[in-house]
Amino acid sequence: MKDLLNRITINPEVCHGKPTIRGLRYPVENMLELLASGMTIDELMEDYPDLEREDFLACISYASKAIQIKSIHKVAS
Repeated sequence: MKDLLNRITINPEVCHGKPTIRGLRYPVENMLELLASGMTIDELMEDYPDLEREDFLACISYASKAIQIKSIHKVAS
């Protein structure tokens, strides 16, 4: 699973710093919304031929880890 998470990148210069797939301009958030709408990974791979099955599994894994966060604290700026 850790290898899957390596596919998710965060770069302030790409998509306003939102988590994306492999540094490409595909936000994890968008891919999760499409999966939640009922699209299958196979359908998404047809629509996004430059992405791989593991990229979508990485999005699901990332979401799973994100909801395990116990609390978020504001850091003084």
